[in-house]
Amino acid sequence: MKTLYLLRHGEKEENISQDDYDINLTQKGKDDIAKLAKKLLKREINLDLIVSSPANRARQTAEVLVKELNYPRNIMYNEVIYQAFLNELNETITYTFDTVNSLLIVGHNPSLAALAYTFCGFREPFDMGDIIRIDFNCNSWVEIGKHNASFNFFEKP
Repeated sequence: MKTLYLLRHGEKEENISQDDYDINLTQKGKDDIAKLAKKLLKREINLDLIVSSPANRARQTAEVLVKELNYPRNIMYNEVIYQAFLNELNETITYTFDTVNSLLIVGHNPSLAALAYTFCGFREPFDMGDIIRIDFNCNSWVEIGKHNASFNFFEKP
């Protein structure tokens, strides 16, 4: 089985004079991600790999999460996740080594919401700081798809 977590970055600053890529999390955004991490700890999740957009708000989200979860590995940053089209995000996932069973992606809308809808028909608002878990009944990331996906949970901070 393969497990995919999609985490939308935390609440961002509203700074229209700054380049979108460089926008930071607010303090509330950081606090919300820390709260979310505590909820994930209660669920006893085990992450093999965290891949994040390198945009400031996503990177900061991943860093807060890693600290709170005591994640022992490095975060992998992938430029494709920033402003990804659905097919690019799907391709990024399918290129993951099969030794990884549990993958968390920190990214942005609309691509994360579109991916959740595509895989399991998830239609709820996917707000900043929200996470969804999707399980796939397969042994390779190349095999993931709507046909073997099942919604597991959706959590807000």
